[in-house]
Amino acid sequence: MTAPSKLVIAVVQARDADRLLDALQHEGFRATRISSTGGFLREQNVTLLMGVEAHRIGEVLRLIKAHCYTRTQYVNPLFPIVESGEFFVPQPIEVEVGGANVFVVPIERFERLP
Repeated sequence: MTAPSKLVIAVVQARDADRLLDALQHEGFRATRISSTGGFLREQNVTLLMGVEAHRIGEVLRLIKAHCYTRTQYVNPLFPIVESGEFFVPQPIEVEVGGANVFVVPIERFERLP
């Protein structure tokens, strides 16, 4: 493999990660998987690090888009501060989760060491 010229950092929802990794591997891409947590709901994510040749960036982005979905989820909001004697019944709110956040960064050097 020639030296990649871009570092792709993709933060995806954990439930999409296995399908995405299988698709990437099938197309000849290698990725390092790092478990992470974050976002509004503090849910489990996966951060993928990939060294990719510049001319194949479009393929990687296509695979990410095809395997990482947005979903609707209902969550209970945090209780607001209320006055003594008041009663607050929170209603679940609908939020969109999932998809992917992808960063493509130029790199100067990449080596695979035995």
